[in-house]
Amino acid sequence: MAVIFESDVEGIKALSEASKRLEQEISKVIVGQKDVVRGIVISIFSNGHSLLVGVPGLAKTLLVNTISQALGLRFNRIQFTPDLMPSDIVGAEILGEDRQFKFVKGPVFTNVLLADEINRTPPKTQAALLEAMQEKKVTNSGKSYALPNPFFVLATQNPIDQEGTYPLPEAQLDRFMFNLWVDYPSLEEEIQVVKATTSSVKVNVNPILSVDEILAFQQLIRRVPIADNVLEYAVKLAVKTRKDSKDAPQISKEYLTWGAGPRASQYLVLGAKAHAALNGKYSPDIEDVKAVAMPILRHRVMRNYKAEADGVSLEQIIESLL
Repeated sequence: MAVIFESDVEGIKALSEASKRLEQEISKVIVGQKDVVRGIVISIFSNGHSLLVGVPGLAKTLLVNTISQALGLRFNRIQFTPDLMPSDIVGAEILGEDRQFKFVKGPVFTNVLLADEINRTPPKTQAALLEAMQEKKVTNSGKSYALPNPFFVLATQNPIDQEGTYPLPEAQLDRFMFNLWVDYPSLEEEIQVVKATTSSVKVNVNPILSVDEILAFQQLIRRVPIADNVLEYAVKLAVKTRKDSKDAPQISKEYLTWGAGPRASQYLVLGAKAHAALNGKYSPDIEDVKAVAMPILRHRVMRNYKAEADGVSLEQIIESLL
């Protein structure tokens, strides 16, 4: 049953309330990591995918599982390994008892797909996710199969141990709306984590939203109005990362080899709309664009050797552009 709000104003209020309850429910299991949780929630309501980057043991898998439970969505996890085949993700045709080939759906047919350590598998298998992420469907033996709606890929990546890994190609990185850094907890947070995980107390996560509500909120985000000057700021921000553009500042020309494409501009606008709506605002302003800019641009901009030699990080360059 479709969820219908009396007006978009009522819808924004409902979304703001729902996001608070959602974050509260997630915090029963996940201590801290508020920016990461907020980033994933924004990407889900914007109908985008997220890449979580962090060292092992920071509860990235638990975080994704908890969020899918709180959203009331089906969840599948794939552990990416060097011997994983595309058919292990999308499914394969098998010969049935009636001597007819039938398609057996793979784990990609779910609402939330956790692609664990996505850079541990060869490009051929990584590419199996490309069509699913962009078109929300998979093709097997010339036939297309639609994925459930909503569908999100939340992938994890380990930034340290790079031996035996296959870096994600730029085309695939661009499919991810956000690149979210999962950092170490503070001392107080770690004490809380250890207390909670070394006792016998079990926490149940209750679903806060239904599938229909999530789909209604996704449509609502698209309808949020945005002022021309804010939209222009978002597009100009993406253009400034392209060193050959006439609008590129000196820092881009000096330190960048590659800039963000039009998909970054689209996500900056959608992300700003979602960020504003979650905070109960009826239209985004430039501050909302700035709030989502770092995780959107971080994986779409490439530094050159001079930047590495001068010790200039991507974050510093993006901060300067903001």
